[in-house]
Amino acid sequence: MFRFRDASGVSSRPYVVTTAFLAMMAIVGFALYGLPFFYDQWIDEFGWSRVTVTSGNAFSKLLVAPLFGFIAGWIIDRFGPRRVMMAGILMAGGALIGLGMMSTIWMFYFLYFFNALGYIFGGPLPNQVLISRWFGRNRGKAMGIAYIGIGTGGFIVFQLAAFLINNLGWRMALTCIGIVMIIIAFPLAFFIKEPEKETSLEQKEKESVPIKNILKSPYFYLLALGSMCSIAAVGGTNQHLKLYLRDFQYSQSEAANVASLVLFSSIAGRLFVGWLADLLPRKYVMIIVYLIVATAIPFLLFPDFPGRIYIFAIIFGIGLGGDYMIIPLMAGDLFGVKVLGRVMGIILVADGIAESLAPLMVGALYNQLAKGYTLGFSVLIGIALLGASFVYFLPKHKKEYIIE
Repeated sequence: MFRFRDASGVSSRPYVVTTAFLAMMAIVGFALYGLPFFYDQWIDEFGWSRVTVTSGNAFSKLLVAPLFGFIAGWIIDRFGPRRVMMAGILMAGGALIGLGMMSTIWMFYFLYFFNALGYIFGGPLPNQVLISRWFGRNRGKAMGIAYIGIGTGGFIVFQLAAFLINNLGWRMALTCIGIVMIIIAFPLAFFIKEPEKETSLEQKEKESVPIKNILKSPYFYLLALGSMCSIAAVGGTNQHLKLYLRDFQYSQSEAANVASLVLFSSIAGRLFVGWLADLLPRKYVMIIVYLIVATAIPFLLFPDFPGRIYIFAIIFGIGLGGDYMIIPLMAGDLFGVKVLGRVMGIILVADGIAESLAPLMVGALYNQLAKGYTLGFSVLIGIALLGASFVYFLPKHKKEYIIE
């Protein structure tokens, strides 16, 4: 059981959920989903390729995730999420401000490195732990509400970015978005009090699970592989969506509307999956989410018909919304809340690698066979289905797999 030292309102559950909501809105909704909206601007101004503009996210996460993922999880488990969240918010917001001023490729990679640090330290990891420590039976619903921040942020940032690009240019657009990120997310994180653990040694020994026991469990690797596959499918599709729409001559405003619909639909997906995760075995909920993702991507490959892209946006958004939040819920069931920071720190490393490599792969396959996304998106569909097959082998009931 975790409680805050301060007895004031800042320790209330609504405050905790609101803090997580705004942090996820800024770091995931604005930064992670917002930056791909600028890819075409960088291609036009710097002459970079599709592989290059997606490589900033890839190389930074490939470097940051293995080096800092587990460390961030250990710090959160040991000292609480507050300081880590504040640092992450400042790094992610500062990275976007810097990207608005960049002029060379080394600045591009350097700033993406700090954006990746911000994601690790201020994004899903600390917020998942924060929510998991405060909520038990209704954890799925609470996580769903907090994760709505991602969809809300994504919906807002696409409209905001299109407006700012059309009126002020892409540089000022990125600078403004970075400043807004810090303003909306930092204050509430600052006033969160550090969690105070029970001091009973017996209670600690009863609830704590050595990380080596977790690493011996086959369920850990099934969960990691399954989540890697689904995150790869989602990330590979999402990172190239703006460029895909560019190929079909969508304007900035039209592309913003499609991307916003994806993130708006993700809100419904998160609420639906959060509700479902409190009713059904989370293994089955996870499989459903992965199958939704695999069902959505083919709409990008079908011959064009009225409403095709919007059908894709709704289905893909629902899958995207449930994808990221079902992973920590499943991990919490498997290994308990006390070590969730370290477990998710490792899994986020694996997911970060998958999310980094998938867009690079799709970009590299763009010119294979025939110029276009047919081959790359087909591979992503297969990867999503592979992820569902890994999750299928996870056990159904909690009592079968909680590690003692």
